[in-house]
Amino acid sequence: MSDTEVDTEASVAGKPTKYCLSSSALTITIGNQTVPLRNVIAASYHPNARLLKVAYVTRRKTKGCLSLVQLDGQVEDAQADSANNMAKTTLEWAYKGVKPNRRLKVLVNPHGGVGKAVAIFNKSIEPVLRAAGCILDIVHTKKHGDAYDIAKSLPLENYDAVVSVSGDGLVHEILNGFANHAYPRKALRVPVAPVPTGSGNGLSLNLLGPDDGFDVIAASLNVIKGSSMSVDVFSIMQGGKQTISYMSQALGLMADLDLGTEDLRWMGDSRFVYGLLRGLIKFKACDVQFSFKAVEKDKKKMFDTLRSRPPKVDAELAHQLPEPTEEEENWALPEPKTSLDETEGWTTFPEPLLFLYAGKGPYVGRDFMAFPVSLPDDGLIDIMAQSTKSITRTDVIASFGGAANGDLYWKDSTRYIKAEAYRVKPLSKKGFLSIDGEAYPFEDFQVEVLPKLATLISSCGSYIAPFHEPASKK
Repeated sequence: MSDTEVDTEASVAGKPTKYCLSSSALTITIGNQTVPLRNVIAASYHPNARLLKVAYVTRRKTKGCLSLVQLDGQVEDAQADSANNMAKTTLEWAYKGVKPNRRLKVLVNPHGGVGKAVAIFNKSIEPVLRAAGCILDIVHTKKHGDAYDIAKSLPLENYDAVVSVSGDGLVHEILNGFANHAYPRKALRVPVAPVPTGSGNGLSLNLLGPDDGFDVIAASLNVIKGSSMSVDVFSIMQGGKQTISYMSQALGLMADLDLGTEDLRWMGDSRFVYGLLRGLIKFKACDVQFSFKAVEKDKKKMFDTLRSRPPKVDAELAHQLPEPTEEEENWALPEPKTSLDETEGWTTFPEPLLFLYAGKGPYVGRDFMAFPVSLPDDGLIDIMAQSTKSITRTDVIASFGGAANGDLYWKDSTRYIKAEAYRVKPLSKKGFLSIDGEAYPFEDFQVEVLPKLATLISSCGSYIAPFHEPASKK
């Protein structure tokens, strides 16, 4: 097979332009620009108008966001056959192993983040999805709980994926709606893809990395071309009610800077920095009893496990989910393995807590890689616990300077635990509990892992979070 498998010529904006398709490099070169085939979302030849159309996304600046480019090339009669071949081969190679024209349920939250989701969707996201030939069923949510209701009653056979155009809270609603669907196991196999228009956008950062985590067109490309990735979620029992959490649970300082800054959403993700500084002025311990069932506490071992694990993608998105089996029809969320009163195998944290952060996925926001050694499906909860006795305000401010890179993980004062379960008993009535960024009652709760229960869309089959071992630890 030659390097340049297919080529043709067309006139773009009145200028003769060469199109070259490379089989070995998996690129298409149009004039002077070379584009990875992964970034090509459409190609077609229209014989009546003699037009060769190609749509792709590209960066106009080295570190800029992606943008959509749609080129129309006028083809001479002598080039008609080669242009037609170019379009067909480009589309075939660009979507190799990927189902084109995905059917998407798109939920747009007009109130997420700074309230610009609708405008961003109309201007940037929808044009990319439509250029790729995706079939869109778009709903603008009106109030909290709408996404839950939609997911709970979603006709699963009609969609290849659900797209959340919002922050992290809407994904929480979608997954809990799936968990309460008539066929919850089948529903939770429907992939969910975030497009970041909220304040924190932690899930998008985890799937796309710090360079693309806030890029709505990079997220749209992931919707179009990504594959399914099974992920653990958490079962949270509180007051006899079970809730699904997919990202984080926070108490103390971390919950205060999230829920305590809800009125500052207009600031975007800068509100979290403001909340941190405000919380440090009080520097108050979270009045709770925290217990856990630890599996690993050695930071070096956890880091080595992260580095030794190759990324993997579970499968391409199903063209159509099969009918539920008898087992799936009767399937329900598992009951907790342990009760809140059970003591065997549990360790109680001995010091007052400045904050407790637990979850799945490295990033909880652009400025905070809270769980740098988190894995999508290791069956464990990553927990960061910080005592007020082992750190000062100055230490916290200094350590958060490297929070975006996960530097807190290596601090001797920070306890980092991988656990199979944990529980919290508030010792006072005043406090915040944040679950995936949503406010929950400040009451007793217990968390356990539900392995590989949910499905996300991923471009590489793992979290994208550059995390390194400092020289002093090697």
